[in-house]
Amino acid sequence: MIKANFIFDENVLRTIEISGHAEFDESGKDIVCAAVSTAIIVTANAINLVGFNDHIEFVIEEGYFKLDVLKENKILDKLLINLDYTLHDLEKQYPKYIKYQKEE
Repeated sequence: MIKANFIFDENVLRTIEISGHAEFDESGKDIVCAAVSTAIIVTANAINLVGFNDHIEFVIEEGYFKLDVLKENKILDKLLINLDYTLHDLEKQYPKYIKYQKEE
């Protein structure tokens, strides 16, 4: 199961931690893992393209992603909220394979 934890402070997303494997199908055919990985990569690439790498600190490894917000920015916040929405929607579609958690 993929566990996605979104931590907010004063309604601002501060930390995202995603870990695990969906095990929807075998490696290379797992559409749930592929969807989550794609959402993370698209978000990381967008942050890079808009030039906000210095606003975050992140780790991407096999089966693990963690991002901490170091400096607030409205555009960065929107990109991260989009990832939040995407993974929450994926959990609704695949509740046996993704566990979404929001902490405030």
